[in-house]
Amino acid sequence: MSTTSETTANPSLMERETREAPAVVERLLRENRAPCRTLAERLQAASPSYAVTCARGSSDHAATYAQYLIEMRLGLPTASWPPSITSVYKTRPRMDGALFLAISQSGQSPDLVASANAARGAGAFVVSLTNQAASPLAEASDLCLPLHAGEEKSVAATKTFIASCAAALQVIAAWTGDRALEDALDRLPDLLAQAVERDWGAATETFAAASNALVIARGHGLGIAQEAALKLKETGRLHAEAFSAAEVQHGPMALVGEGFPVLAMVQDDASGAGTRQVIADLRAMGAKVFAAETGEAGADRLPLPDGLDAVTAPIAMVQSFYLLAEKVARARGLDPDHPPHLRKVTETL
Repeated sequence: MSTTSETTANPSLMERETREAPAVVERLLRENRAPCRTLAERLQAASPSYAVTCARGSSDHAATYAQYLIEMRLGLPTASWPPSITSVYKTRPRMDGALFLAISQSGQSPDLVASANAARGAGAFVVSLTNQAASPLAEASDLCLPLHAGEEKSVAATKTFIASCAAALQVIAAWTGDRALEDALDRLPDLLAQAVERDWGAATETFAAASNALVIARGHGLGIAQEAALKLKETGRLHAEAFSAAEVQHGPMALVGEGFPVLAMVQDDASGAGTRQVIADLRAMGAKVFAAETGEAGADRLPLPDGLDAVTAPIAMVQSFYLLAEKVARARGLDPDHPPHLRKVTETL
């Protein structure tokens, strides 16, 4: 796998860590292969009737990606557990036999730890994905799968988010025994290395000049859209909101006028045709839509690597997007590594 790339003369931590992600994913898939097989055997034997995710911030967007994988590949209803239900409202969960999937880059947030402990005490099988294998969340789990991302210094999570999505995909591939998913995983590090080289800079000027923006996607891509909107807010101080390509038609389209910036992410699956129709409708309203989708790159089409599977395409998209977000922040005169009022580790209660 080649991960060489030309960087800017003064690369930010965000850029450097984004470029580390392909190697991180390659290491994660190798190191977690055996633990994932063990986990898959446990899940196949237990056959949980539903799953619950628990996370905050970028990790919650990775949980959205995991939710679609679980529901689409296994048919299991999957809900997001608000940590405050346990930590603030002191409600005791009823989760006997459920899979409880907690995702946190630091594994230190007290509300997530409290939720994991409560779920485990209520009979759930608790699995955590965290970059800190020696953390309170890991200790509260039946099984912890480390992200193997190394230290992440930039406040804006990049390589840990990509690793969280890859880890979730590895779990589902092992659980289902789906050979096509396993093949897609095998190709993922090289595809991410190619995605680093795909330049989305054509969108920089539009988003750097914007006050508001929409990010749309559907299915596997929705969590990535949520992450992109957060990063535009976090690093670029740009008010961006993420919506499903279906939900954007239920109100948010009223915001759209001439030149309104939209970032659309389209994977080639059953959602593709509908998302492309929404893109056409937005453009007819005058929106400036940049679409990340397969095919020949054009003025408003952001390039992607060839050979993407529908489940890995969103991860490749966010790999390319992070470098765009970094450029937007710089173009707005901001330091992407040190957003105001934010810290690397947020310990919510």
